[in-house]
Amino acid sequence: MSALAHRRFLKMHGAGNAIVVLDLRGSTASVRPGEARAIARDPGSSFDQLMVLHDPVSPGTDAFVRIYNTDGSESGACGNGTRCVAYAMLDDPAMARPAEGGRLTLETAAGLLGVRRISERAFTVDMGRPRLAWDEIPLSEPFPDTRRIELQVGPIDDPILHSPGVVNMGNPHAVFFVEADPDSYDLARIGPMLENHPRFPERANISIAQVTGYEAITLRVWERGAGLTLACGTAACAAVVAASRLRMIGRQASVTLPGGDLFVEWRADDHVLMTGPVALVAEGTLAPELFAGAA
Repeated sequence: MSALAHRRFLKMHGAGNAIVVLDLRGSTASVRPGEARAIARDPGSSFDQLMVLHDPVSPGTDAFVRIYNTDGSESGACGNGTRCVAYAMLDDPAMARPAEGGRLTLETAAGLLGVRRISERAFTVDMGRPRLAWDEIPLSEPFPDTRRIELQVGPIDDPILHSPGVVNMGNPHAVFFVEADPDSYDLARIGPMLENHPRFPERANISIAQVTGYEAITLRVWERGAGLTLACGTAACAAVVAASRLRMIGRQASVTLPGGDLFVEWRADDHVLMTGPVALVAEGTLAPELFAGAA
């Protein structure tokens, strides 16, 4: 029997992003890729990202968080999921641990994320510094200027999309800026092709962004390993960084996604802060039969 059988979980939304929080602290259990896929397939526990809490690794942190996509692959960061984890660790009767001043420090594969509560159901996450060099994103070949790279979709003389800005916000992002409504592009068709483009050796999250004001961006996202999503916190951060580098906006903006709005600030100290809501949808337990044949 899987060590995950009968484990309690929370199902939450972060600006529409479907998040499942699973607490494995105090145990040696872990999630295998096949088990993550099995959890994602079940309607009661389906997710965009699965946030799994483990005991802290680094001194001064509150938990180590492993993040899974629906295809079982792992992600280095998930801003919307991090807010949901903070809510669970501060408010859920079974998962809550004492924390001073509504602040937590969480560790992921991409580094440390500081979280602070700003209201009952809203949190700010310090997503850290964006990585902008071509080999940090990473790209498969050198580009000295990652504000725009050579990549296009469609005919060479009339491309549908071209010249994205690329940013690593814990995972790789390519942001295509357009003048038309992002909904007018068939991202469900374009996204998988670009996610797996040879330019991105670790695949990439693909965004279509429209700057609608000096502090406003409309965004749609194809998420690496998850597909079309109602919201993606790291993509919102990447879009603000990419737009700011091109002087299309200042260093902060409200980012409108299909699932809701996030506010992103790229501070003078180079840290990117993202603020947004959380919502508790349901709680449940993982049925043993869910993992039959999972590998």
